[in-house]
Amino acid sequence: MSAPTITGTATATRPAATAARPTAAAARPAAETGARTDEAAGVITGARQRIDDLDGRIIGLIQERMAVSAVIQHERITSGGRRVNLSREMEIIGHYSDQLGKPGTALAMTLLELCRGRI
Repeated sequence: MSAPTITGTATATRPAATAARPTAAAARPAAETGARTDEAAGVITGARQRIDDLDGRIIGLIQERMAVSAVIQHERITSGGRRVNLSREMEIIGHYSDQLGKPGTALAMTLLELCRGRI
């Protein structure tokens, strides 16, 4: 049998494009941001940049917290104490939980794990 013949934009195996499908230019904002308009895509792009900047600052603060925690642990250990102070950790978990709810508890536990270093 011969190959399907092309008539317009349809073939015997592929239907023609319909007017309901967005053009490549109209689909661009959705592909990059999930937005349906260029205006919304612009707002989303700007907000995402702000989130990226905030994430960079948060990561920097976490790294700073890890360094401060290492100093505390070093001083506690060299003075004969334990590396981890469980009552202090419970205070921190409570603070995060009070401020952020249940997800705050998980966040505090993750931060504490990061800041303890290798056990």
